[in-house]
Amino acid sequence: MIIGAPKETFPGENRVAMTPNSARALQKLGHECIIQSGAGAAARFSDEEYKAAGVKVVKTAAALWKEADIVVKVRPPKDATEEKRIRKGQTVISFFFPAQNEEQLARMKDIGATYIAMDMVPRISRAQKMDALSSMANIAGYRAVIEAGNNFGRFFTGQVTAAGKVPPAKVLVVGAGVAGLAAIGAATSLGAQVYAFDVRPEVAEQIESMGAEFVYLEFEDDQDGAETGGYAKPSSPEFLAKQLEKFRELAPDMDIVITTALIPGRPAPKLWTKDMVEMMKPGSVVVDLAAERGGNCDLTVPDKKIESDNGVTIIGYTDFPSRMATQASELYSTNIRHMIADLTPEKDGVIVHNMDDDVIRSATICREGEITFPPPPLKVQAIASKKPQAAPEKTPEEIAAEEAAAARKAGRQQIGLLVVGGLLMLLIGKYAPPAFMQHFIVFVLAVFVGFQVIWGVAHSLHTPLMAVTNAISGIIIVGALLQIGTGSGIVTVLAAISVLVATINIVGGFMVTRRMLQMFQKS
Repeated sequence: MIIGAPKETFPGENRVAMTPNSARALQKLGHECIIQSGAGAAARFSDEEYKAAGVKVVKTAAALWKEADIVVKVRPPKDATEEKRIRKGQTVISFFFPAQNEEQLARMKDIGATYIAMDMVPRISRAQKMDALSSMANIAGYRAVIEAGNNFGRFFTGQVTAAGKVPPAKVLVVGAGVAGLAAIGAATSLGAQVYAFDVRPEVAEQIESMGAEFVYLEFEDDQDGAETGGYAKPSSPEFLAKQLEKFRELAPDMDIVITTALIPGRPAPKLWTKDMVEMMKPGSVVVDLAAERGGNCDLTVPDKKIESDNGVTIIGYTDFPSRMATQASELYSTNIRHMIADLTPEKDGVIVHNMDDDVIRSATICREGEITFPPPPLKVQAIASKKPQAAPEKTPEEIAAEEAAAARKAGRQQIGLLVVGGLLMLLIGKYAPPAFMQHFIVFVLAVFVGFQVIWGVAHSLHTPLMAVTNAISGIIIVGALLQIGTGSGIVTVLAAISVLVATINIVGGFMVTRRMLQMFQKS
């Protein structure tokens, strides 16, 4: 098959759906690759780079659409001119958002083309390599922090200087999906004091593991915000009211607010209201990643950066991934390449459109003159579809009884081991020479003490394995010191070598542990 990538015609779109690297991988699947001249220029991929990768460069979009069997794009066809270039039997792969583009989907049906929407790839484990929405959301979250920093005008990290103390910036991230987690990671890396909120309580652990503080709500009803597919579901009116109340409490203290809340197929929920903006300090920044779907902030203007009456900057750009076009193109083209790899099971350049495959079926929104959207329910479990059923809580009496039973069992085991060890010692002592017994007693004591020390090492230590090896090395040193000068020359030499090697291991262990702990310390 011939796979072609035209130049994007959507205003301000700098990404390209095929890069030289992805083209090489597609050719290994048995396909030929063509690209429109200049299609990769905005993403810093020249025609010469494509030619070096074995890609044919054609001059016009019309020539590319005519020659290609599969056309890969970032955006859906922008206008009637581009739609007319699609022919019956041709396959088009791009973002499409069919729930919001029903009229255009109907036109694709009339054309008789096969359309694969990358935004419809299901969030299941096997499809992660094709999840273009997550790839772009990751970039958008990172870029949101960069844009916020560019407009904030102060340090993110706290500093103590000769000129005075600078407090860290306080950042609130609303929504802890892929974009939200990327924003949290970027903001904490810059040294900000980060707070994050999500309607799905199961993401609290992820947020806290990244160094941010999860914002909890005191809400009595069970608000399970997770929906099938790992997305958030609409909140109840009572929960939303409590949520907005919490945001109003936080607004005066926040320097930067990044909103990422989106629900597939629905307008963006309004979570940062006008009165919250008015509570923020002059110079604060709101970055609305949901601007393309109406925005989470009341004052957001899509594709614009505005300033409120009280001096708060509100950024409503809808092209965050396109502002990092080179990186975004590499990731998106890799997602496309993996999709085509699934469509080419034999790696012979022959496309097999298997509608029994969950991923291919879900992403296919139109095929051979028939609309296939929405897809049927998945046959496999989606990522983070539901939080597991919590085990019933045990009463204090039950916990105490279990701990007592475990202690009794451990005591019986230790008594049994001591009895067996004592009998063996008596048996060996009866027949073994005194010189042997002296060394054997040291060995047995070292093993016994070593076992007790190692067993007592807390599993919650950051480096439990290092703690165990240091404990073993300590026992070796004690045993070796007891042997130095008590036996022959070879025993003394071996004991001295044991002390040296064990000491090196202990010192090295502490150095490695210190370095690992320093990685988690904020500057």
